Amino acid sequence: MSRLLVTGGAGFIGSNFVHHWLRHHPSDPVVVLDALTYAGNRANLDLVQHDPRLTFIAGDIADTGQVEELLRSQRIDTVVHFAAESHVDRSIHGPDAFVQTNVVGTHSLLKAARKVWVAEGRAPEHRFHHVSTDEVYGSLGPADPGFSETTAYAPNSPYSATKAASDHLVRAYHHTFGLKVTTSNCSNNYGPYHFPEKLIPLMIVNILHGRALPVYGDGRNVRDWLHVSDHCRGIELILARGRVGEVYNIGGGTECENIYLVQTLCRIAEETFAREPDLRQTYPDCPASLGQAIAGLITYVTDRAGHDRRYAIDYGKIKSELGYQALVALEAGLRTTFEWYLANPTWWRAVMDGSYRDWIAANYSR
Repeated sequence: MSRLLVTGGAGFIGSNFVHHWLRHHPSDPVVVLDALTYAGNRANLDLVQHDPRLTFIAGDIADTGQVEELLRSQRIDTVVHFAAESHVDRSIHGPDAFVQTNVVGTHSLLKAARKVWVAEGRAPEHRFHHVSTDEVYGSLGPADPGFSETTAYAPNSPYSATKAASDHLVRAYHHTFGLKVTTSNCSNNYGPYHFPEKLIPLMIVNILHGRALPVYGDGRNVRDWLHVSDHCRGIELILARGRVGEVYNIGGGTECENIYLVQTLCRIAEETFAREPDLRQTYPDCPASLGQAIAGLITYVTDRAGHDRRYAIDYGKIKSELGYQALVALEAGLRTTFEWYLANPTWWRAVMDGSYRDWIAANYSR
């Protein structure tokens, strides 16, 4: 039995991981530490809020003393570190918060884990798992092979630079202080509870309301899409059988251009509205309710500063060593994600407050 501390466990990927872990590990208690920076995050755990195995703590990972006390009082032996500022556009407009959370916050966790687990000897068998991103590797050309664990770091945004710094700190605490760590670098995630500032949920919500579908530049940027459930299984495998001190890339094996992704969502929405005509009453402004093509909403906007052209993950290492395989095909995953947003309007409407609308206007202007 493991006793987990999940940082950022009320966020998008973190909350999906908490749901996954509680479902598949009935004996393991889970403590969630989350600063609740964004509106709606607490609701991500509503379905498990009464589970006696779950303890929720509102707090800051940069509060080293609080983290130390949690590790002691909850007898934590495993940290799964999701907590991060993660949106590239936000990092361009306000990089300070990214340095504070991604670098200073990660270092705070490492210091606390080293003190409690190593110096005090409270958990000789422990694991600090750090969740990172493929963006630390930079950008690929059209014919380049996917990022591997030996690809040199070349971050191009304040977000990826701060994640790269945190990756190096985790590595250093293993090699210098003997902390038992693993790191995973994932490709772009999507699925339930995804905040609507990100591409896929933004497109879904705008489709439903008949709003413009903003696409950066020429729309030809390529991403490797990973369903969040596959990501959770990958981390689970690393915790169970991953080698201490190692890095594992987790990908979905589904590269596509952004414009293809948006067009696919348009088609999925049209098919769904045709199959479920009652949706026309709920979302009267959706073009599908008016007999119009949804793709007409696609609007090309000024490209993001320093926009990486292509990401792709080579997940051969985790596949060969741990038996990982991405199970969710892209179109199937997009369909279930679209259905989730249709079924959970209360959730996404709650997070789309005035500050969110101002942010969208500032970041997706023509």
